[in-house]
Amino acid sequence: MRLPLLTTIGLISSLTLVLHLATALHAPAATRSRGTKAPTTRGAPEAQPQARAILLKELKSGRLLYAAGTTHRLAPASLTKIMSALVILEQGHLQEIVTISQEAAAAPRTRLDLWPGQRFYLVDLLQAMLITSANDACRAAAQHVGGSEQQFVALMNQKATTLQLQDTHFTNACGFDGPQHYSTAEDLARLSEVALQDPRFTHIVKQEKSTMKEIGKGRVYELHSTNHLLGESPGVEGIKTGFTRHAGPCLIVKVSQNDTELLLVLLHAKQRWATALQLLQHGFETLAR
Repeated sequence: MRLPLLTTIGLISSLTLVLHLATALHAPAATRSRGTKAPTTRGAPEAQPQARAILLKELKSGRLLYAAGTTHRLAPASLTKIMSALVILEQGHLQEIVTISQEAAAAPRTRLDLWPGQRFYLVDLLQAMLITSANDACRAAAQHVGGSEQQFVALMNQKATTLQLQDTHFTNACGFDGPQHYSTAEDLARLSEVALQDPRFTHIVKQEKSTMKEIGKGRVYELHSTNHLLGESPGVEGIKTGFTRHAGPCLIVKVSQNDTELLLVLLHAKQRWATALQLLQHGFETLAR
């Protein structure tokens, strides 16, 4: 049984910690765009949640409800896969058969432990990279669509330029850390809004679980979402989680309630789930006033 969002927040004991550690909210970013001016905080709730970058907006009106560090260039971890998915949807054919390469099978975790030579439909690899954030599936899909991962990354950066994501640059398809692999909360919000316009993307990121089946031999892989808010809080419709040692916990979530749609971007967040719930509640309460 799903509980109202406010009740859900009250059940998370770690939220108390979030409220009392507000003074550590804005650790300085390793790299900043648009100068070195300290970030501003807009629409802050009474106790500021912890994350290095936060953007909360209402999608239909475009109203910004909370903003902190939104132009900091930070490691996006697997939020990168939103751009990878967008390129795959635009450049690939989802019913094509993809053969897993040695390089794809060797991708660092998180992965499904795919084997070289296995074959899957591209749509299944797309699901695996968005639902379970599987890096082996992501790399295999990127190699197939781009001809190589390097060529695929060039398509990603070309798309970033087209979308005027001025503070975004990719060096790999899956979100591994690197000095030239970065984005901002502002750019990732824009990217997410574009991706949400594709019903195939929205259908996948809403799923709590799915399966994918190897072609020929019939091995079935269970896919479970890394988004702990799906199925636990009402109206959650994705979108993507991320984590690396350098990026920390990251999250982009869309929530729809009572004809209101909120989009939240968190980069390098502490207490990721409690922080997200607190901010989303703040957003709905602000709009209800």
